[in-house]
Amino acid sequence: MTKDELIEAVASKCACSKKAASECVDGAIEIITKAMQKGDRVVLTGFGAFQVSKRAARRGVNPKTGAKIQIPAMKVPKFKAGKSLKDAVR
Repeated sequence: MTKDELIEAVASKCACSKKAASECVDGAIEIITKAMQKGDRVVLTGFGAFQVSKRAARRGVNPKTGAKIQIPAMKVPKFKAGKSLKDAVR
């Protein structure tokens, strides 16, 4: 499902215009992104949790040249599915 398909589904489910649904979807994504930028965890009960995970620095190999490289430490977004979502997918 693409973002446009999600907006269309939200519009039909909520009986509102595509423009209103688009603003809601964009707003939700923006709020989740800003919370994660601050390092907050966003929990949607039954659906899952978005959080920031820290990855340690490590050594890697350039697959093209085979040269060893140092990969710096970084923060990465992480999603953990909730029980209801897991059960629905099974």
